Amino acid sequence: MSSWLQERATSHQIQLAGTALLTGLVVSSTIFGVQAIRRKIAVDDLKSSIPDIDERHEAETFPVFTGVPRPQAIPSSKEDERAAALARRAREGDYDDELIQEQLTRTSSFLTPAGLSKLQSSFVVVVGLGGVGSHCTAALARSGVSYIRLIDFDQVTLSSLNRHSVATLADVGTPKVKCMQRRLEAVAPWVKWEVFNEIWKADQANRLLGPFGASGGKKPDYVVDAIDNIDSKVALLKYCHEHGMKVISSMGAGCKSDPTRILVGDISASTEDPLSMATRRRLKLLGVAEGITVVYSIEKPGPGKATLLPLPEEEFAKGGVGELSVLPDFRARILPVLGTIPAIFGYVVANYIIMEITSYPHETGGSKARDKMYEKMLNNLTISEERLVRATGGDSIGLKLPLTKNDIGYLVDEIFRGKSVLSGISTRLVLVRWNAPENGYKPDQTCDGQKTSKLKLSELVCMTKEEASAHEQRVLIDRRKPEEIYDRSILRLVEQRLKEEAVYDRYR
Repeated sequence: MSSWLQERATSHQIQLAGTALLTGLVVSSTIFGVQAIRRKIAVDDLKSSIPDIDERHEAETFPVFTGVPRPQAIPSSKEDERAAALARRAREGDYDDELIQEQLTRTSSFLTPAGLSKLQSSFVVVVGLGGVGSHCTAALARSGVSYIRLIDFDQVTLSSLNRHSVATLADVGTPKVKCMQRRLEAVAPWVKWEVFNEIWKADQANRLLGPFGASGGKKPDYVVDAIDNIDSKVALLKYCHEHGMKVISSMGAGCKSDPTRILVGDISASTEDPLSMATRRRLKLLGVAEGITVVYSIEKPGPGKATLLPLPEEEFAKGGVGELSVLPDFRARILPVLGTIPAIFGYVVANYIIMEITSYPHETGGSKARDKMYEKMLNNLTISEERLVRATGGDSIGLKLPLTKNDIGYLVDEIFRGKSVLSGISTRLVLVRWNAPENGYKPDQTCDGQKTSKLKLSELVCMTKEEASAHEQRVLIDRRKPEEIYDRSILRLVEQRLKEEAVYDRYR
């Protein structure tokens, strides 16, 4: 009997163990099944959250040829998402026109509604989105230009934040074209954008400078050249000139500090700007001598002012210096830039375009009044030289001076600061020789039928007309030494100015 009970008990324990084991398997299967379902749901949600590679994706056309790895997409803030959504609606026409007119009311009252209407229907292409191009673009968008195409291969860097118009720390590592579009959509959501994250090349000009929205769209009303690479700059300007496209080019804003020296004029008249000089020479070789509007500075480089920074000696020792630049033929050395000057260049460019598109009255070419003054001073100097030749028994008929009005302007404004070296007076100014030449005033007649004065720019000083008349008689005709007539302070000032001109002469 006891053995039977024992057997039954053992069988019951086995049943219980089997039941427990089966229950455990069922529970485990249920748990793993639920976890698998949850994982699938999570994966599906994650996949659906990844944006498609469309026109709004940051990495769509990031330039692989720069050797820089593709940046990680920066998560959009809620504010960015709202601005992007509003911009999409506005571009599709779902935006109250009264709000646009209210935002542009000050522009409309200045340009008149008709002028604003021209601006709103205009199409501008901006090539280069550094300090100049970014500020120009921001000004155009804020002012009412509704069709803007941006072209730039580069990305935002920490060092560009000192001069970029809208970039923030969050934009570092992202393409400049995308940064500009995203930031300005929050300001002017109705603007229609086309962005090309690539370098401008002549063989792609028809596409990059073609109609808005591909073939059949609106042609550019203006092209902005804000490139700092000489080869690309020349190629762009040549293309625009040959195809009759209106273009305005920014010359060098680096190493500049005086905003009062920034002018707008034809490239043939731009002076004292190394980038302008290099561009002008290259264009002349290609048959383009004039007809291109430029923004440039007549500020003179010199002692104590910023210059292109030299490369460390160890880099030269390694060889292959050209490999240090981002792209072939691009600048490898650092050009110091004061952030305010590129911004002013950009606003001057934008202002010129706005005036041109809306036919608002404006003048260019720097100062026409000063140009006339320089011409008059050159004429007076020619008369003075003729008088000196005749006073010493020479023939002055047909005498030519080896100087231009630009030389006169440079000497008067940059060297003598627009003042007389004797009295500091700034009116009725003329240029006159400081010393009587040892070999007299006889002109060079080595070329038959031509009389050329041997006068050099470094021999001239600035005085009032009355002071120059007395100086001419006592020093240039009577041949007295300036040291016999003027006090030491004037002599030191003249010596300082003439030494300054000698230093500057190597930049000419």
